[in-house]
Amino acid sequence: MRDYKDLVKIAAAAAQGAAEYLRAATRPGWQTWTEKSQHDFVTDVDRGCEALIVEQLQRSVPGSLVVGEELTPTLVAQADVVWIVDPLDGTTNFLHGYPEYSVSIGCVVRGVLCAGVVHDVPKDVVYRAWRGGGSWMGNTRLQVSSVTEPKRALIATGFPFRQLGTLETYLRQFAAITRSVSGIRRAGSAALDLAHVAAGHFEAFWEMGLGPWDIAAGVVLIREAGGLVTRFDGNEDVLNHGDIAAGNPAMHAWLLKTLRIM
Repeated sequence: MRDYKDLVKIAAAAAQGAAEYLRAATRPGWQTWTEKSQHDFVTDVDRGCEALIVEQLQRSVPGSLVVGEELTPTLVAQADVVWIVDPLDGTTNFLHGYPEYSVSIGCVVRGVLCAGVVHDVPKDVVYRAWRGGGSWMGNTRLQVSSVTEPKRALIATGFPFRQLGTLETYLRQFAAITRSVSGIRRAGSAALDLAHVAAGHFEAFWEMGLGPWDIAAGVVLIREAGGLVTRFDGNEDVLNHGDIAAGNPAMHAWLLKTLRIM
């Protein structure tokens, strides 16, 4: 079995190839977009990028399993090494030419989330982390923000566009948090939002209804940068649950307290 740092190198190489593919791709016309569900689109670019990643990961680690849109504990148990991949996080941004989208690859070894890479495609910036090895952007080691006062904090979020039944709850959360912080940003790629928390650009992040492919890599980045990522109830098992809160320790605690009263 390769060590965690080797797995990060493999994931980074696959993400690099996918990023190059995305930069070279022609954005599909809106008539060709397939609507997976309300407000959620997929195109041949997504599919081609995913196929490229799957081929490279499985060639590099024979017998490993690649998971995209589906993840269950039973599925994870089927292989020692499981890659959790979002080939294009921020598809809607990509389709509209808005430069905020990424490739996200997380890795689970024997049930433990241990490595992650988020590649910011338009900027060609790579964030990577592995269990016990820290969180990095290039040669710079990342550390979560030291801001502890909500009034000085910049918070990232994502709208529950896949689960509109939760919109009223989300809006109450948004109102409560907006009253207390210096600003809220919604850029449209959860993987990049989490990477920016790890880098200290945001003090915290929350979103409802995410898939494991959206967050796996970012969770490793934040935890290795000294931050916390949990469900709204504080449970650290986030891959099998769609609602997450992340941040530096102080802001994470404040965020959980705020979300619990909604």
